[in-house]
Order: sequence, then structure tokens, then C-alpha cells
Amino acid sequence: MILTLIPISYSYGDGHDDFSVALEIIESQTPCEDLNDTQFEFLGDYYMEQMHPGEAHERMDEMMGGEGSESLRIVHINMGKNFYCKESSGFGMMGGNMMQGMMGNFGYASWGIITIFYIILLAGLIILVYFWIIRLWKNTKNRRRKK
Repeated sequence: MILTLIPISYSYGDGHDDFSVALEIIESQTPCEDLNDTQFEFLGDYYMEQMHPGEAHERMDEMMGGEGSESLRIVHINMGKNFYCKESSGFGMMGGNMMQGMMGNFGYASWGIITIFYIILLAGLIILVYFWIIRLWKNTKNRRRKK
């Protein structure tokens, strides 16, 4: 137990907030129903510090609005809920695929009736071009024979 707390004590030394509130919540195993948004914010800030200690955490905070901003507060609250309560609100930042396929249909939008018609039209054009090339080839052979 003492060995796991050593990295935590090093992270306190570089000017970050005191994470004693978050540690107290974690050690007492407070049920999620008993926690409020401020406590979840402390937990989220603590978990973020564990994943990205020191300067990296400060830079990430700045990218998300900076200390005291509402956007950073919401990020920390959501991180606290996700990590402490194993609560998730969707796929997360990197989950799922981009736009869930075309127009949010999870990849199945490309099989509509218009797309099937387009594929048939494209195949027909390819066949017509093929036969046109064969016809031109035969016509050039016939012209050579006549001369």
C-alpha cells in the first residue's frame, strides 16, 4: 500500500492541488449515490493527474478551458463518474467510428435504393465501354483488311 502512494506524493510536490478529498472518497469507498458534482470534480481531477502527471495535466487543463472554466469542470465531473462509478455516457471520446457511418446510420446508409441503382448504372456503363472498345477494335481490323 505504501509503495502505491509514493507516486501520488511526488505528484503533490509540483504545485498541484491537494488531492486529499479524492483520496478520502476512494479510501472510504463512498457510494456513487452519496457523491455530489463537486466531489466528482475532485475525483476526476485526481484521476486525470494519475494518468497525466505534472505538466501534462496542466497543459490538458488549459486545452479544455483552463482552471476555473465550466468546460474543465464538466470534464472532471465526467471523468470522476466514469472512473469511480464505472459510469459511461456513450462511446467516449475515442470510441465508435467517425460519425457512425454516413449520416449516423452506423455504416448501413450506403445500401439504400439509390446506391443499388448507382451500382447497376456503373456496371452497365463499364459493360457498354467494354463492348464499344471491342467494336472499335473490330472496325479497325476490317479497315486494314479492305486496304
